[in-house]
Amino acid sequence: MPCLLIGVAGGSGSGKTTVSQAILDRVGRDRIAYLQHDAYYRDRSALPIEERARINYDHPDSLETDLLIEHLKQLRAGRAIEMPQYDFAQHVRKAETRRVEPRTVILVEGILIFADRILREMFDIKIYVDTDADLRFLRRLQRDITERGRTVESVIAQYLETVRPMHLEFVEPSKRYADVIIPEGGFNTIAIEMVVARINAMLEGTNDG
Repeated sequence: MPCLLIGVAGGSGSGKTTVSQAILDRVGRDRIAYLQHDAYYRDRSALPIEERARINYDHPDSLETDLLIEHLKQLRAGRAIEMPQYDFAQHVRKAETRRVEPRTVILVEGILIFADRILREMFDIKIYVDTDADLRFLRRLQRDITERGRTVESVIAQYLETVRPMHLEFVEPSKRYADVIIPEGGFNTIAIEMVVARINAMLEGTNDG
């Protein structure tokens, strides 16, 4: 099954999801299989909640990237997959999964998707969303409090202890692999429109073939 594999990377709070949603809306949700690397966090249910909270979730080892790679291979082969679902408040993988059907476009979003060489080399288009650190932190703070049940103190502590150091060690260096860098995330409508036009042109070329 010929398909186009697109990766959207960038730091936590950079606007990756906004860019991904813009692509979904403009290219067509019925044409895209959408996966988030966040869903592939390793299950930590065997550990006490206090230990789970201390894990470095911004290190590549915290994610089951091998499973994501296998799922992408299955989708490219025309087979549906059962994508894991993750409970960010409890730091465990949920019992239920989400079925993802193969589509013409596969869109993968995550902070570390370009840090892994095997995963990185699978993408036809690599997009990096580049946003200033202060904006990224404020967005993460707001998200983790409202959506993930965290306290202000815990978000700040996690940012200083793991998020910022891991961003500098793994995420920021992976920007050099990007084909397209979008400054200011989802607010950069011109860049998004250019990316969408490129995707549509590649899809038309695939259909012609």
